[in-house]
Amino acid sequence: MEIQYSIIYSERKTLSIIVERDRSVIVRAPKNTTKETIAKEIEKRKRLIQKKIEHNQKYPLKKQIKEFVAGESLMYLGKNYKLNVVDEAIEGVLFDNKFFISKANQKMANRLFKDWYIKSANEIITPKAKALANQIGVKYNNINILDIKFRWGSCTPKDNIHFNWRLIKAPMTVIEYIIVHELTHLLESNHTIEFWNRVSAQLPNYDKAKQWLKENGHELETDF
Repeated sequence: MEIQYSIIYSERKTLSIIVERDRSVIVRAPKNTTKETIAKEIEKRKRLIQKKIEHNQKYPLKKQIKEFVAGESLMYLGKNYKLNVVDEAIEGVLFDNKFFISKANQKMANRLFKDWYIKSANEIITPKAKALANQIGVKYNNINILDIKFRWGSCTPKDNIHFNWRLIKAPMTVIEYIIVHELTHLLESNHTIEFWNRVSAQLPNYDKAKQWLKENGHELETDF
């Protein structure tokens, strides 16, 4: 089987091949790398790449797209809540143990829900991250809620902490795990034994949150 892939050139020194959660293959290569060299690397690792593409923890090949009709459910903080579409005028999205939108806004529901989730993520994840940073004893530059593709969070070389807004759909224990994970990178840049010991010191049962993401992560990112 021929493997389709995209190439991203940068100032990096080594070549890496990544199979993203949507089964796409990304090659990150130094700027002077020839396409022939990349093709040879792909061919050399073909069986391993194919195995990763077919892994059951990748996104389902057929994504379930939300239609935003009455009775449909949407995830928030680890639970599914029903959507009510009402005749009354509602600005944006209303949440009261159920989601409510106006029938007049159904066509723009995708954008409205994204805005609502981002606002909620800023209100819940950001202060939680600040509190945990204080608890762990680390200093950061900025905490941002962003539209990150295929990452739940990241810690940049300039000590900025970024979180994927979709994380707000996960249970609070999972959100805390990702926060602690990224904050720990301020102390340990790589996933060393010391890194995981530090994570475990804050969250002794972090492995359960990690497993939840492996099993359910695709549901967070394929709602819309």
